Amino acid sequence: MAERDYVSTPVADSLGLRNVILGLAEDLQQLRDGRISPSDALARAALAKQMFNGVRLYMQAVKTLEAAARDVSQPKAIEGDGE
Repeated sequence: MAERDYVSTPVADSLGLRNVILGLAEDLQQLRDGRISPSDALARAALAKQMFNGVRLYMQAVKTLEAAARDVSQPKAIEGDGE
């Protein structure tokens, strides 16, 4: 079994991405079986597309914030003139 990616998994879990992907697969099967109309399938796909666009924006924001963060692991003294 592949090692679990603990860095990205919490984001996927908190946003429910697994359920979205499973829902899309189910929608495709329902479309093929004739249980939903093509317009219903397109509407569901459009919603999923917007959700994934939001996930992309979220991940980009996290990446940007992490890149701009400063390292605070080593405390530094405030320099002064000693007065």
